Amino acid sequence: QVRLVESGGGSVQAGGSLRLSCAASGYTYSTYRMGWFRQAPGKEREGVAGLNSDGSTTYADSVKGRFTISRDRAKNTLYLQMNSLKPEDTAMYYCAAYYIRGYTTISNSLNTNEYNRWGQGTQVTVSS
Repeated sequence: QVRLVESGGGSVQAGGSLRLSCAASGYTYSTYRMGWFRQAPGKEREGVAGLNSDGSTTYADSVKGRFTISRDRAKNTLYLQMNSLKPEDTAMYYCAAYYIRGYTTISNSLNTNEYNRWGQGTQVTVSS
């Protein structure tokens, strides 16, 4: 059973930066997609950034040029570097993953329905 644990959230002023981490434990397969999602109060959960085992990435338009997703394979940890933060980035941020046994191709996705492993979330608050 894969477990995902996020960390790195906090409070920051607009224009500031934060780096979120997501540590994956348990057996993880070679083919995967991993992503960051966020959910603000009263809003639906939305995809922020995704990364797959081929190394390709995808971003929501609202964060392009400001956020960067990356993965340290040796540490089995996913990161989200967030720069130039805005008050509208305030939300609970979740790490998610989907693994496939064996080696195959897998698409990137910012759709919550295409992930089946979720962390508990870390809060990011950006003040103006």
